[in-house]
Amino acid sequence: MNSEFRNTSQTNTSKVLILSQSTMVANSKMAVAQVLVCIFLYINCIMLFSFFIKDSFRQDSRYILFAHMLLVDTIVLLMVDLGVLMSYFYLLLPAGLCILICTFMEVLTTYIPLTLTAMCLERYIAICIPLRHAEISTIQRTMLGILLIWILGFIFSSTDLFIIIVTQPNSFYFVDYICSYEMMLLYIWQADLRSVSRLLLFLAIFIFILFTYVKIMYVAKAASAEKTSAFKARNTVILHAVQLLLSLTVLICPFVETAIMQVDFQVFLNVRYFNFIIFTLFPRCLSSLIYGVRDDKFNMVFQHYLICGLSKKVSSSILSG
Repeated sequence: MNSEFRNTSQTNTSKVLILSQSTMVANSKMAVAQVLVCIFLYINCIMLFSFFIKDSFRQDSRYILFAHMLLVDTIVLLMVDLGVLMSYFYLLLPAGLCILICTFMEVLTTYIPLTLTAMCLERYIAICIPLRHAEISTIQRTMLGILLIWILGFIFSSTDLFIIIVTQPNSFYFVDYICSYEMMLLYIWQADLRSVSRLLLFLAIFIFILFTYVKIMYVAKAASAEKTSAFKARNTVILHAVQLLLSLTVLICPFVETAIMQVDFQVFLNVRYFNFIIFTLFPRCLSSLIYGVRDDKFNMVFQHYLICGLSKKVSSSILSG
């Protein structure tokens, strides 16, 4: 009896230690993720502040599109992190509220590749049609383009919302769920339709980005006087393509995670955490690295405010106006 009691006690102690270690690992991962989120949010907010503080940025279509990208990335980052925290603490939400949040997130996610397309188009016009750049890329047309992005993004991303409104009774909206987009996919064909439509959208945008890259490269080889700006625009387009590919990878991650979960749940948790850091958090700060740090004019203002105005490198003439 004593031997059996001792073995049982040791087994229970081992289980408690394993559970405690798992909890510590989960808490550490969540802490690291929250630190990264805070860093990325700080960088994005400083860049948005740098945009609004300077009149010349607000008069340039390139910087307006950049600010729109930053704003969308920042909101997406906040919403995604909110969803992760709710899942971590097992918080349930009524289906109606969850549907609104998920639809809002889906629309914002669609804005990102559409805005990338607009930014590549602006670079294409600046390099390949320089004489008409000022005429075409006006503030009014840029704002109209952003409005068009909002409309197209909503139309493209609200299909599942309308399916739920048409097919579900009023009682459905008051049932509590762990909030995720999967709860909106009531039928198998919905998930298939969503995957195919998004893949087609990203493929079309990627082809357009490839087209702008080829045209800019052609101009870079033909016009020696514009080689520097053309090659810089080419690098920007390449980085946009990388960002688009990272966004495309997010669509593939759920399929990979589901397959791994059926084999090993612990490996599934590690892979899901890795995908969240690399393919969700990292792209949210990539746009700021593309346009902010690489742009000499914007970078000086950004660096000045990043350290609360302590930098002496930025002259008063640059910060004024």
